[in-house]
Amino acid sequence: MKKSIAFVVFDGFQLVDMAAVSVFELANDCPGGPFYDVMMLSEHGGPVRSSSGVKVDSIPFDGHTYDTVMVTGSMSPIVSSPRFLDFLRQSSAASRRTASICTGAFLLAEADLLNGRRITTHWAQARELQHLYPKTRVEEDRIFINDGDIWTSAGMTACIDLSLALVEQDLGTANARLIARMMVVYHRRSGGQSQFSALLEMEAKSDRIQSALSYAKRNLAKELSVDELADAAHLSRRQFSRAFRNETGKSPAKAVEALRVEAARAMLEDSSHSIDVVARETGFSDPERMRRAFLRTVGQPPQAVKRASRAAKA
Repeated sequence: MKKSIAFVVFDGFQLVDMAAVSVFELANDCPGGPFYDVMMLSEHGGPVRSSSGVKVDSIPFDGHTYDTVMVTGSMSPIVSSPRFLDFLRQSSAASRRTASICTGAFLLAEADLLNGRRITTHWAQARELQHLYPKTRVEEDRIFINDGDIWTSAGMTACIDLSLALVEQDLGTANARLIARMMVVYHRRSGGQSQFSALLEMEAKSDRIQSALSYAKRNLAKELSVDELADAAHLSRRQFSRAFRNETGKSPAKAVEALRVEAARAMLEDSSHSIDVVARETGFSDPERMRRAFLRTVGQPPQAVKRASRAAKA
């Protein structure tokens, strides 16, 4: 029997949240499918206008029971009616899973569905969410979080990561990995992974410095000396060091450390590898060096990151 996936939309919803629909669409092509019926719900039904002006058709809220209810978000303030909130409460009580994308978490919180829960949202609204709903436990730097039957995600493309995780729960890792490959995305960013990419945050302006950063990310297990990175950028050591700092605001050594920490954190959260193995594969000469780098960058040691990831998956 196919599972029903209901996306809740409203005027001004973020159209990028509809990328999540493609995950379930592709899941229906997996062996043994189709597995899902996907539908759009809104308070009054009919065409619903997104923030970009594109409209989607929807059916009105009703008394049906859905396997999974997914509430979309918006980068503008969301106004909800008592009927809207009543629907969320009733559908959450009847469904197997309730999820929010981006600021859809504000709607679930307003409906008192997130009290005492670990949740996340778009990083730009995380502190406001915590302030408005102090009974929640907002973790602002997470891709998605699963707490019981409640799932919440960060904004924008995090809806894909969330949906892949839901499909993985239903259909297994192999099918989720196949879907990720079809969508040309990673399978899968850990829910505990940062919403930010060290590579993106450095924002290299020139192709040469970007080439050096990309080379470093592909070769983290190597020593990655300044001379090696300068060669990758086709610059002298002196030219490279000056240009690198001007463009990224970091020294080459600090940038490489940030990339190593990001990769190590993903491995700790997504695999059963020991800390020794993670340290070796991400280019830290020993676990102690990795521990010091984590304390500087993450604020906690690798062991704590690994424990937190295990607890979140339990």
